[in-house]
Formats: sequence, C-alpha cells, structure tokens
Amino acid sequence: MEDRRIKKTKRNLKRTLIDMLQDMPFERISVTELCTRADTSRITFYTHYSDKYALADDIFMDMIEAGTKIYEGMQIENNQQMDPVVSYCNVLDSILILFYDNLDFFRHTAPDENPHLAFSFYNYVLQTVEMHTAKESRVMKLKYSPQRIAGFLCYGMVGFINEGHSENVPLKKLYEDARQLLMDLLKSDILISF
Repeated sequence: MEDRRIKKTKRNLKRTLIDMLQDMPFERISVTELCTRADTSRITFYTHYSDKYALADDIFMDMIEAGTKIYEGMQIENNQQMDPVVSYCNVLDSILILFYDNLDFFRHTAPDENPHLAFSFYNYVLQTVEMHTAKESRVMKLKYSPQRIAGFLCYGMVGFINEGHSENVPLKKLYEDARQLLMDLLKSDILISF
C-alpha cells in the first residue's frame, strides 16, 4: 500500500495534468511544464512515472477502479438475479456515470483534440466490455467472439452518444435512449442466445 505522501504527490500530478488539458492538447504538455505547475521536481515525477503517458494511464486506471465500484453497486442494487441484459446495461450505465461525473478529464478524450487520450479511453472501454462479455459467455451463448461483440457495442454506443451530443439531445434523454437501444439490441437475440 502506498504511503500518504506518495498518494498526495500522484493525486497532485494527475490533477495538474487534467488542469493543463484545459489550456493545451496532451501532445504539447511536457513533463517539465507539468512538474513546474505541480510544484514537483522532475526526479519525483520520474520516481512514480516513466513519462506523461504512464501518468495518463494511471488516471485511466483510477477511472476503471471507480467505474467497477459503480458497476458492482448497481449489480447489487438492481440485478441480484444476474440477468445478462441488465448486467450489460449496468456496464453502460457505470461508464456513462463515470464519464459525466469526470467530464473535466473525459471531455479531452476527443480524437481530434487528443488522439492518444482518445485511443486510450476507447481501448480501456473496449477491454472492459470485452472482459464482461467473456464473463457473461458462461451463462449465454455468444453468436460472435467477445472481441467482436465488444467492438460492435462500443463503436455503436460511442457513435450514438456522440451524434446525440451533436444534435443537442438533452443528457437525460440521451442516457435513456442509449440504455433502451442496448436493451433492445441484447434482447433481440442478434448477438447472443440465452
């Protein structure tokens, strides 16, 4: 377990990186400038991270941990029967809740603004959905591989949500529509059989 000083230093570096994203793209952020703004030495930075990409990955890992807690809470709250469709909806819900609760970071994961962060974000979401699909394959028959199903669901949902934003669909409505679309798709027997 990390000591409090290390946690505080890492938290400060993460917060500083997120703050810097308000002013400049990730690719233009240097470790030197990051350390200056964080009032942290480069030696301290490199004690904890190999580069700014490792720091960004650590932020994503924090998000995965938080998202997992949200998902587990939802499973206890509304899916004690372990219905696979509800489980998938809980995965989507936990990702969306995490995304909008941490919009100060995630709004900088657009491909045109920060390609590295966008690629990392998508890969972490894809891996999460793929692992969930592989786990669910124990109780349902997949028509396609977990990778293909996860890719289809992730690309589709990201596109659906992004287009909803561009059409100025209110957030609550967008959230409800995305959830309903996922439920309809999973219940349709197109991707999986029960």
